[in-house]
Formats: sequence, C-alpha cells, structure tokens
Amino acid sequence: MLFEIERKFLVAHDGWRAAAVGGRLLRDGLVGPYHTSKVRVRLDGERAWLTVKGPRKGLGRLEFEYEIPSDDADEMLRSVCQGEQVEKIRHNVFHDGLKWEVDVYQGSLSGIVLAEVELQREDQPFSKPDWVGQEVSGDPRFKKAAMLKLRRQVGRPLTISGILSASP
Repeated sequence: MLFEIERKFLVAHDGWRAAAVGGRLLRDGLVGPYHTSKVRVRLDGERAWLTVKGPRKGLGRLEFEYEIPSDDADEMLRSVCQGEQVEKIRHNVFHDGLKWEVDVYQGSLSGIVLAEVELQREDQPFSKPDWVGQEVSGDPRFKKAAMLKLRRQVGRPLTISGILSASP
C-alpha cells in the first residue's frame, strides 16, 4: 500500500524534451469507478498492473498496485474496461532530485501534455523546472474522465485553453 501524493501541472513549453529519459506508451482502462475511488488496468509494453485508488485526502490518496500478466491486461482492456481508454507516452524528466513524469496524450486526447511530480509529503518544498506552468492538481477539468467527456461533447481534439474555458 502506498499513500500517493502527486501534483499535476500544465506544460508551458517543450523545454522538457531536452532532459527527457525514455518514452513509453501506456494504455489505461477503467475497470470501474466507485464514488471517489477507481480501479484501473494499465498496460506498459510487456508489463501490466491493476491499480485501486482510494478517495483523495488533500493532494494524496491510497493506492494499491498489483502486477498482472500482460495478456490479462490486454484482454481486460478489450472486454472489461468501461468507456474510452487513454493512451499516452510517458517521459521521465529529472529535476532537482525529483522525477517529473510528462504525459503526452495520444488518441482521443491527442494534443494534451501534462506533467506530474510525486512528493513524500504535501508540504514538501520543490523547485519547478522552467517548462512547468500552472498547477491543476485539484482542478476537476483535468481528470481523465472529465477530459474524455469534454472531448466527446465538443467533437474535436481538445486544447488546454479549451479545457480551461470549460466549466469546472
């Protein structure tokens, strides 16, 4: 069990690319939402996980993660998961002792780029790289389900400004 504390930010410019390490395709599917919790399956190449996320408490939440066979995850993504799946290419960028994850969304959320950093505690001080923009950690418009819903409503690719102009 892990108590995950993460902060999410808009990406101001492509300066992160110069320091990016890796770039792996992730496919996520929602097995089920449960009020303020969720169960997700994620496929990362040949590795896969089933993740249970509890309700948020401030910037954190309980997270339980279990590695599963990739064939099982692939089948769950095809036959069990509810709603649209999310595809993104995740890049790691190390800055001032912390690992930032920059997610470049693909498919129906193509064009959206967000950065996240995990902290040990909510009040942990950290320095933001210059390519990190506005914080959107508590903004419901930047939850994956909300972005997918907005994408369906507008019927065209989303932009950050389009998400920001949507009602929270």
